[in-house]
Amino acid sequence: MVKFMAMPMVTLNPGEVAMDEVWTVEAVAERFVDAARTARRLPCVAVQGYASTWPIVILPSDAYPDPHRVYRMAPPSPKDVERMLEVMRWVQMLELDERHLVWMRAKRFDWVEISKRFACDRTTAWRRWKRDMQVVADLLNRQAQSLKK
Repeated sequence: MVKFMAMPMVTLNPGEVAMDEVWTVEAVAERFVDAARTARRLPCVAVQGYASTWPIVILPSDAYPDPHRVYRMAPPSPKDVERMLEVMRWVQMLELDERHLVWMRAKRFDWVEISKRFACDRTTAWRRWKRDMQVVADLLNRQAQSLKK
């Protein structure tokens, strides 16, 4: 079995992308997963300009004990957001159904759930995902080659 790894031709810090990097299926898939994680860490969008006139009520911590506390994740760094936006531009290379498939897998949905969504077998869903990742990798490699010339 062939191992798919990104092979940068220059040494970089982790997370940096070189123009000479050879994009592979695994490297592209990892970037999609990172983008999904970064999107989840973005702050919630709220409508600005609305405020409540009710006073803030502070209850003692034992008034409503909550064993399952909800922790907010730290907001992403600007570098993470830039990498996420780069992946969002890659998504434009795919058709609508392909985008849904790629994002469901990036969000770590199980193959069975993905196959139900697309009404196909799980191996078929995996093959389609692999093909979509290869399409993105090929287009990125082609862009890198055209920029080198």
